[in-house]
Amino acid sequence: MWNLLVVKVIALFNQAGGVAKTSLTMNLGYQLAQRNCRVLLADMDPQASLTTFMGLDVYNLSRTIYNAVVLSEEMPIHKSIHGMDLAPANLRLSAAELELVVADMRDLRLKEALAPFLDSYDFILIDCPPSLGILSYLSLVAATHTLIPIQTHYKALVGTDLLLDTISRVRARANKSLKIAGIVPTMHEAQTVQAKMSLQTIEDQLSQVGKIYPPIPRSIAFADASQEHLPLALFAPKHPAIAILDTIAQGLEEL
Repeated sequence: MWNLLVVKVIALFNQAGGVAKTSLTMNLGYQLAQRNCRVLLADMDPQASLTTFMGLDVYNLSRTIYNAVVLSEEMPIHKSIHGMDLAPANLRLSAAELELVVADMRDLRLKEALAPFLDSYDFILIDCPPSLGILSYLSLVAATHTLIPIQTHYKALVGTDLLLDTISRVRARANKSLKIAGIVPTMHEAQTVQAKMSLQTIEDQLSQVGKIYPPIPRSIAFADASQEHLPLALFAPKHPAIAILDTIAQGLEEL
């Protein structure tokens, strides 16, 4: 079992793509690091966007999280990138879905790979793939908490029931202690009626599921910062979203 007083392992999970999950992972990690927390980011998405955002060349990585999860080797960790450590991914992870089908104790593969590092970190943030497949399942089994980013758009709300059902299935058997750390409305366009209605729906329907954090606005600055391999707070220190990210980081510290 995890020692919850030592480390919080938070899976950022939504089976929908395009909800700013990876950007949220990187930027929350940075805000937590600025709060003097020891942070490890774990990239469980075969698209390896988090790895790219952090400035690593995915085509020149000899060892990745694939080696730990599929081959049971020691987790490769790249140290001190903007104050955070990173367990990287590359496209090889896409083969893991098939390779893990017949693997022994597959549900625990990520949890066991992270176990030797629990004493070294206050937070481990897992960037899950945008799917309900094995890699997401392993991430939820390894986690103490899940944080759910949801775009304030009608289409993004359609699959919420399926997402919550997946979390319930994990809680029912493989990880009974999994908690929902909260819901983060993302890519919010406050000036549009649809976004306002979607945000209200999130608050009305999901407030009983977990804490609803303030919405993070849609902004090209996030993409620009990622292209420069920088957290938003380093790329645009006065951006209004930074205060929201810090509020979420504070909430995670208080879990």
